[in-house]
Amino acid sequence: MTLKLNVKPREFHIAGGFAIARGRRTHAHVVEVTLSEGPYRGYGECIPYPRYGESVEGVCASIQNMASKLSSGLGRLSLQELMPAGAARFALDAALWDLQAKQSGTSVASLLGLDPLKPVVTAFTISVGSPQKMGEDAAKAAHRPLLKVKLAGDDDGERIKAVRSAAPKSNLIVDANEAWCEQTLHENMRACQEAGVGLIEQPLPAGEDHILANIEHLVPICADESLHTSADLPMLKSRYSAVNIKLDKTGGLTEALKLMADAKSMGFTTMVGCMLGSSLAMAPAFMLAQKADYVDLDGPLLLSEDRANGFHFEGSLMHPPSPHLWG
Repeated sequence: MTLKLNVKPREFHIAGGFAIARGRRTHAHVVEVTLSEGPYRGYGECIPYPRYGESVEGVCASIQNMASKLSSGLGRLSLQELMPAGAARFALDAALWDLQAKQSGTSVASLLGLDPLKPVVTAFTISVGSPQKMGEDAAKAAHRPLLKVKLAGDDDGERIKAVRSAAPKSNLIVDANEAWCEQTLHENMRACQEAGVGLIEQPLPAGEDHILANIEHLVPICADESLHTSADLPMLKSRYSAVNIKLDKTGGLTEALKLMADAKSMGFTTMVGCMLGSSLAMAPAFMLAQKADYVDLDGPLLLSEDRANGFHFEGSLMHPPSPHLWG
């Protein structure tokens, strides 16, 4: 039977909007992939990210260009060689995993040799805004055990204080999304230390993070934009103590598995993160979440409406995906 490819863009409305240092959005724009072979369907989703030069149109075209190779039997391992890491490869990789599991009459977790999947606690994101607005948002989420606080550079000390005051019992991680600079780095880290923040994500631009090798880390620092694949890890070792693994950056679960194993062997603290998408994009990452130190897969919680058969959440407790969704 011939493998057939279908690619289409979709969008999901974000409840209340979403803001980080690079701007504000009202919709999550994703690309959905379906691979069909006989009665079987494999699904994948990716989130093109302009920060890495990606667009919905460009990602759709990159995926469509693989149609003839897929129909000729292209598999996951060969895909790693033919496509660069990024969103397009993630969607195809996910669909190939899903299709293989369905054709085998098993699950992706079983194919990976994982124990039965267990629920995990995910972070919940507080979008960047004024200290007052972020304090109000944090108060509404103060029952959640782990909050991820988006920052933007100026006034971040006040933002951190406002969130901590409003959510005194929540564990905090912060994400500057490259918005800090060498001059404000120590001051902002000190504010995070005083607020009991457990982890700081990507404080400096990726091209300037060599600075981190020569300063005191008052709070553990995590690489995000500086990390894409396992090949990046050796360079990051002197700069970071943690890494955020996102499948839209690694180009899928196949490379992410290697990245996770290599990061743990090198002593990194590991986080499994996400771009802003639906449950379909979170499902492959949930495989990695079983062994991660931090989980940040709250994308579906931030949407006004998720996909059918999406993840079930009890507060911040995220249950394993339905087989009707993926895997």
